[in-house]
Amino acid sequence: MSIFAEFKKFAMRGSVVDLAIGVIIGASFTGIVNSLVNDVLMPPIGLALGGVDFSQFFLVIKGDPGLETLAAAKAAKAVTINYGLFINACISFLIVTFVLFLLLRQLNRLLAPPPAPDVPAAPPEDVLLLREIRDSLKSR
Repeated sequence: MSIFAEFKKFAMRGSVVDLAIGVIIGASFTGIVNSLVNDVLMPPIGLALGGVDFSQFFLVIKGDPGLETLAAAKAAKAVTINYGLFINACISFLIVTFVLFLLLRQLNRLLAPPPAPDVPAAPPEDVLLLREIRDSLKSR
């Protein structure tokens, strides 16, 4: 078998195709979550904290320390630690992780085998004996 035939066999296996689909969907989902964090969640959180924009939190390591915005620092080619963007990334990660947890939780519920029906336990021996006595008395 040639190397190309082996590669084709490998690439067309279900797990490889499923992985590729998962990566593509994951990349799209990441864009949605980033928008949710940056455009929906962080503005109210920043407003509740007094109008703070987390994406503008940075520390200038080298360059003019008086720069007001991250864009100005990048334009001035200052070396910065962008901890506000890191906070946004952490919140995005937590959201993605929580959504995946909920998704897998529901998937496990759907794929779990149905519970076995409860088989009533056999009645105790004394109850069986009393039933026999009752039945024999009825038959007389």
